[in-house]
Amino acid sequence: MKKYQILFLGLLFDALGFVSFIIPGVGEFSDIIWAPVSGWLMTKLYKGKEGRIAGVITFVEEALPGFDIIPSFTLMWIYTYLIKKEKPLDKA
Repeated sequence: MKKYQILFLGLLFDALGFVSFIIPGVGEFSDIIWAPVSGWLMTKLYKGKEGRIAGVITFVEEALPGFDIIPSFTLMWIYTYLIKKEKPLDKA
């Protein structure tokens, strides 16, 4: 997958995590579902030990009330492609 595709997905997933702030009363229930899904998605976007660590952090961040505002997918993309400067896993 190309790095900008991963960025787009990350922005989308961060926006989905933020939805619980927009819909009053539904937020906590949606976090129960979204927290494990977001952790799993993080491990699929970023492989290895760093992906697993980011998955756990994302799970905890989404599960705790009030922390949904943290854009964990976008922060992981910035770390991976701008700070660490990893090349994307292109198969083409």
